[in-house]
Amino acid sequence: MIDHVGFEVSDLERSARFYDAVFYALGARRMLDSEHAIAYGINGPVVWIVVRGRAPAPGYGHLALNASGKAAVDAAHRAGLANGGEDDGAPGQRPQYGRRCYAGYLRDPDGLRVEVVSRR
Repeated sequence: MIDHVGFEVSDLERSARFYDAVFYALGARRMLDSEHAIAYGINGPVVWIVVRGRAPAPGYGHLALNASGKAAVDAAHRAGLANGGEDDGAPGQRPQYGRRCYAGYLRDPDGLRVEVVSRR
């Protein structure tokens, strides 16, 4: 369905610290690292983060990251908070999205909303 997702940030180094921690907690890793972009994935780069030298223009609702279970959601949320993120909804059951939905929400260093979710 989706090949990749990309978005802009204002400070690539600051965002890299945040996303390195969050993606590592989910079993993904940084797969590309250049002066103007980083990308993360498991078998190939799926999430691309770029800096363009101008103010970012956030325009999406949020980025939802799949986790392997509740412990992974909790770990990714903690990792994001410890690396420049802000809490935007503590991990917990979200029955309004399905009986097995467990999710936590963060704001990345640019204020973009990141959801970490497990439906297992």
